[in-house]
Amino acid sequence: MNPVLVTAGGGGETEVVIHKVEEAELDEMWSFVDSKRQPRWLWEALDHQTGRILAYVFGRREDQAFLKLKALLEPFGIRRFYTDGWGAYQRHLDPHQHVVGKQATQQLERKHLTFRTRIKRLVRKTICFSKSSQMHEIVIGLFINRFEFGLAV
Repeated sequence: MNPVLVTAGGGGETEVVIHKVEEAELDEMWSFVDSKRQPRWLWEALDHQTGRILAYVFGRREDQAFLKLKALLEPFGIRRFYTDGWGAYQRHLDPHQHVVGKQATQQLERKHLTFRTRIKRLVRKTICFSKSSQMHEIVIGLFINRFEFGLAV
């Protein structure tokens, strides 16, 4: 959710409609800020049926970042998670709801390729990079809001 769009509503209450999601793909994508010694990971969840992004967070490749993403996903009532088997998923998802394998995360992997193609600061070998974490997150967040949801931000 883009907090600027929510608060720009004129001070009144904002209605948020959350649709139930049966299955979600989870994955993380590496990038960096200022130098490769300062990695930033974009953690994303994608609705397996529609291919739309449900939620995303930025952080390190650690359990804390995944737990933030998992908390954002709770209102969706997701019953099955597809992942690549990274340790944080193994530790924090119910084994009965967790399916490991690249076959079921192809939509999200394809979306990562689109991001890397359209946002040069996500390309692994580039001279275009963010110098601050805040700007890194703003640029990627604006792209996601525009590309995924068609919001003119």
